[in-house]
Amino acid sequence: MKLLTPPEIHEWDAYTIANEPVSSIDLMERAAEACTDFILQTDLYGKSLKIFCGKGNNGGDGLAIARQLINKGNNVSTYIIEFGAVGTEDFQTNLQRLHEITTNIYFIQAEKFFPEINGDDIVIDALYGSGLNRPLKDLNAALVEFINQSSANTISIDVPSGMFIDKSSQGNAIIKAKTTLTFQCLKLCFLVAENAEYNGNVKVLNIGLHPQFLETISSSLQIIEQDNIQKIYKPRKPFSHKGTYGHALIIAGNKGKMGAALLAANACIRAGAGLTTINIPETYFNVAHSYLPEAMCEAREDSSDFEKINAVGIGPGLGNKPITIELLQKVLHEFKSPIVIDADALNIISQSKYLLNVIKENSILTPHPKEFERLFGEAKNDFERISTALERSIKNNFIVVLKGRYTLIAYKGKGWFNATGNAGLAKGGSGDILTGIITALLAQKYEPLEAALLGVYIHGLAAEFALEKQSLESMTATDVINHLGAAFNSL
Repeated sequence: MKLLTPPEIHEWDAYTIANEPVSSIDLMERAAEACTDFILQTDLYGKSLKIFCGKGNNGGDGLAIARQLINKGNNVSTYIIEFGAVGTEDFQTNLQRLHEITTNIYFIQAEKFFPEINGDDIVIDALYGSGLNRPLKDLNAALVEFINQSSANTISIDVPSGMFIDKSSQGNAIIKAKTTLTFQCLKLCFLVAENAEYNGNVKVLNIGLHPQFLETISSSLQIIEQDNIQKIYKPRKPFSHKGTYGHALIIAGNKGKMGAALLAANACIRAGAGLTTINIPETYFNVAHSYLPEAMCEAREDSSDFEKINAVGIGPGLGNKPITIELLQKVLHEFKSPIVIDADALNIISQSKYLLNVIKENSILTPHPKEFERLFGEAKNDFERISTALERSIKNNFIVVLKGRYTLIAYKGKGWFNATGNAGLAKGGSGDILTGIITALLAQKYEPLEAALLGVYIHGLAAEFALEKQSLESMTATDVINHLGAAFNSL
């Protein structure tokens, strides 16, 4: 699913109106009905609904929702922020329709007109939608703050008012919604951590926008969907053998951090590598062989010439001793194929930035936000970090996997956000197993972008299967590894 800009969202409405065809006011009615149907699933018994509207089309949605809820027998009061201008045509039409069935319509011209909001009220925010292009000020900002101070159940329509959909809203007055009802598709603003406290639980409502519109635009950002992954995934062939699926080398672990190496290697095996070798200090061979008999071991002091290696993953728990720095430099200079670079390997590179220019084309870097900033500089906000990832994927010609709730895969200036996974992955070891999974896929001759997309998707999907037997608190990286089979089977 492509992530759209505000003008593109407006164009999608216009395309639907022209090609379905449907009138603008009827499309607004359809959107309002989808919201009303959701709101009616809430416990409304004995509760007062207060709907706050601007004078744009988001406000028009709010007026239509108010009318529909009243017609269902609910106690609804509607408040319109008044700034002296006439509303949009569809807003005015819905205002007239609402006047025909209720007198509980109030215009807010100053703060003294703000209504009392009780804790058990339901507040519906239809002030400003995805077309907002400047921060809310004065009376608008004061109203947002007033609503936020209440303990009412607040539901935002389209986006929380005050939030931009494709750039940072830091410092803005923004509604803190418990639920956001957005139309047809997710927006970029819902995929970044800085907006999490405002979005609440985001629900995507299908309002029947014309699907062919998406074929008419080219977007640099999109969300990975299962259909995309199923086209990438290569089922195993009956007459294949271990050599068919490549030899992966995991260079990881040191004193006190051998778990990182073992988790990465275990995930590599579970993700399908034909052979897996772990490069670790020789003193830990017995531990590795007893925990993971399927893996071979290679001594850190006697690293190979990579002649029989198909894919390398380097970094988890590696440390930054001289021997590991030398080994990373050797891999970067001598291994001829793209590699997976994570954790301490990224930190070593961040201290010797010239190494960024040595990394093989199409290699995959998997930083979390702090590692990312060590590599590429501090970002003012999540949107700037996304832009930097896209720019670096062009400048350095590698793939950036920027880890987070919605992990971003950036490649040649385009970005894919992954929606699988859950907060159970917010625990040590989760990044290590992602390194192992992607390395295994490279060993199996997936193209680097395919390996990154499939690896991130499967990693998150396995966490979803693991949650069926665990809680978000109790889930471990090992639980995720143990559910990779279910994740692959689901494809």
